[in-house]
Amino acid sequence: MANHDGSHASRHRRGASEESVLGTGVTTRQIEAFGRKVTTTASHLMGPLADPSSSVHYQHAMSELHKELRRPGIQQRVFSYAKASPTELVRSKLSTTEIQHRALTYLPDDLLRNIPDSENVYSLFQGFQATIPEEEEEESGRGTKKHRRLDSRTSKLLELGVQSPKEPPSLTDLRRDRDKSNHRLEMMNVRKNMCSAEIREIDNKISNLNSMRKIILDRLEDVEQDERQAEQGLLELDNRIEEMVEDLDDVATLGHAVTPPVEVDFEDPAPDHDVDEMNESFMSASIYEKIASPRSNKRHKPPRRKSIPIRHEHFEPGSKIRELQAHNDMITALDFDTPFGTMVTSALDDTVRVWDLNAGRCIGLLEGHHASVRCLQVEDNIVATGSMDASIRLWDLSKADYTPRENRSTKHTQNAEGDEGDIEEPSPPPHSSSTRDCPLFSLEAHVDEVTALHFRGDTLVSGSADKTLRQWDLVKGRCVQTLDVLWAAAQASAAMNSTDGQWRATGRLSDASADFVGALQCFDAALACGTADGMVRLWDLRSGQVHRSLVGHTGPVTCLQFDDVHLVTGSLDRSIRIWDLRTGSIHDAYAYDHPITSMMFDSRRIAAAAGEDVVKIYDKTDGRHWDCGAGLVAAAAATAAAAAPEEGRRPAAVVGRVRIKDGYLTEGRKDGNVGVWSC
Repeated sequence: MANHDGSHASRHRRGASEESVLGTGVTTRQIEAFGRKVTTTASHLMGPLADPSSSVHYQHAMSELHKELRRPGIQQRVFSYAKASPTELVRSKLSTTEIQHRALTYLPDDLLRNIPDSENVYSLFQGFQATIPEEEEEESGRGTKKHRRLDSRTSKLLELGVQSPKEPPSLTDLRRDRDKSNHRLEMMNVRKNMCSAEIREIDNKISNLNSMRKIILDRLEDVEQDERQAEQGLLELDNRIEEMVEDLDDVATLGHAVTPPVEVDFEDPAPDHDVDEMNESFMSASIYEKIASPRSNKRHKPPRRKSIPIRHEHFEPGSKIRELQAHNDMITALDFDTPFGTMVTSALDDTVRVWDLNAGRCIGLLEGHHASVRCLQVEDNIVATGSMDASIRLWDLSKADYTPRENRSTKHTQNAEGDEGDIEEPSPPPHSSSTRDCPLFSLEAHVDEVTALHFRGDTLVSGSADKTLRQWDLVKGRCVQTLDVLWAAAQASAAMNSTDGQWRATGRLSDASADFVGALQCFDAALACGTADGMVRLWDLRSGQVHRSLVGHTGPVTCLQFDDVHLVTGSLDRSIRIWDLRTGSIHDAYAYDHPITSMMFDSRRIAAAAGEDVVKIYDKTDGRHWDCGAGLVAAAAATAAAAAPEEGRRPAAVVGRVRIKDGYLTEGRKDGNVGVWSC
């Protein structure tokens, strides 16, 4: 029986020795045979050539080797060795755990060289230990107090068996509780240190993200600068194409209109003065000499920007983009076409200035009025100005001789954090001829100062202190309709049999202290007009009649604007009211501490100048009221310099005019400065 077991064990060992090596199916016996053949071959090659027995043995060995190599199994195993990669060979010899250990313990020199300095006094193991929940907390969370009470007798017996016979049981419990409390306190310190380290790491990440954000904002500004130059180049190409097409049309027209040549008798030439008289009487020559070139009278189409700058949308709300020392007296009116586009301002210093908001420089002056401009509007490149000299003038800014330049030096003021620097120095005065070709024509029919105007398309409506509204046709350049406000108000009150539409005193301020026509806006045949009696009248320009009067304000209306659904009005009664145009009722109202002098809204915000050094902003989306302007900056600076006040610091002036488009805000103050903000 023992012999049988021994033979079985020997066969098992022999079978085990014949197992495949490296998973290829080649047994140890085959490898030994192959080794003997290789040794014999090598000894034959290294042995003497005169020995014939060795040659026979070599030939016999090579024949046996060729027979083995012809077998398909041997060929497959050899090919498997050739196809196996070093990684597969290593994996066949090493376990997965050992490979993972070697990969984790190996670190390149670059990582070891750039290890950041850690201020953490605790080790990684201590931090890991602090994150493990304590045993008592787990037991209390699971509600195992009842089971502990059941086993309390057994635990007491165990504690009595362990404790020293010289110490009472209570002292052992106190020492154990003290050790647990010390351990818990130490773990709390570790957790606190870990939280502090995570906060510092998050702060570093936020700082890095802010730096990346500024870099991307600068990149966005560069893209918008290039986009602006590309649009300017496209406009020049369009103008050149139009001029070339006109030249070709003129050549074609003149080619068809050429008269046949006149035969001249060379034998009896006419005197020179007769030839001159004949040339002067020749109609085509004289007329073509006197007619001006049609290109000189051609008005190029105002270029519409195909894209609007958007980088101000990524600034922090309330951050200052720019501040300009625009005039030497109070700003009376201002408007701009697009963010970072063109702005026009007027003041009581009897000047009207055109500004490049992107570069922060003055393009030129619009000269022609004989008094201060009270109201103006900018639409594309067309500007309409109404003056105290009772005239209205239209200007085409596309004819200005101005080349935009890059402004890379002001990026520090155009960031999301609102760098509050000093007021920019006024740019050098522009050349007087830069806007020489801008005037289009003048509209003169009012007999008193023009206080409000609005144009859309080919229609312009103006309001004057002569208590009339006039509708102008901009194609013909003449007045097509005159509306008497007092007469229309009386007609409306008589038609409605009530006193709602008639003229009434507001009771707060006399009419002499406010403009008779404070604000107006037109759209097709609809006209909204706010007057000094606090009434807002809706006119139909087709009939020239008032078809609705909105009663609510107790002071003169100074500003208004409407869209498809709502009409927003501001008044000297210190309130802003939102009307529903569908019903004529008040939708909402907001009260302020001072009279409202200017107001405008865009798709999200209502901006108002309410007699303060800040602009009052109402966010229609979330219903939040907040302030924006130089007053907040001055207040913050005064608070910061309370311990060491600076001499020469002046408080911000009161804001008198405000305009907002797509979150881009401009405000004009009584000291002649203009602020540009992101909101």
